[in-house]
Amino acid sequence: MKNDLKHTSKFLSFVLRHQPDAIGLTLDANGWADLDELIACAAQDGRKLDLPLLREVVTSNDKQRFTLDEAQGRIRANQGHSVDIDLGLQPVTPPEVLYHGTATRFVEQIRQDGLKPGSRQHVHLSTQPETATNVGERHGKPTILRIKALALHNTGHAFYCSANGVWLTHNVPVAFIEFAA
Repeated sequence: MKNDLKHTSKFLSFVLRHQPDAIGLTLDANGWADLDELIACAAQDGRKLDLPLLREVVTSNDKQRFTLDEAQGRIRANQGHSVDIDLGLQPVTPPEVLYHGTATRFVEQIRQDGLKPGSRQHVHLSTQPETATNVGERHGKPTILRIKALALHNTGHAFYCSANGVWLTHNVPVAFIEFAA
């Protein structure tokens, strides 16, 4: 069953964050997908989903990547979208420092351009260096960047905090990044 949860989580990440049209799914402007439509589209794609499995993925996912609406009739990814959606997040004041994990092979480019979201809508930041390390390890040998978030915010730069505690911003200029020695 644990393997089913992992495969389902990866599938949901793909269709709710990146390519809903791959299975004919429609997301609303805020990234919500109707659960019945998701189940039907997945079935047409040869994947068996049901409400208990989807609820279990939402509640058991260690990264809390997904949210069900209050009526439990819709689902969406909390962040990480490459499709154009509006999560409806309000700007908030970040802590003084946030962290970004990346692979060492990207550091020179970041030193030149700062942090950019790439194919996603936002740069992802965390409050804990350990979380950033885990993210960086997914892409190679990790390095942790220390982001002067409050100072950047004080220049008028917007920060958002997603439902699962991931901090989001549109970019981070080089002047607000501290690189590991």
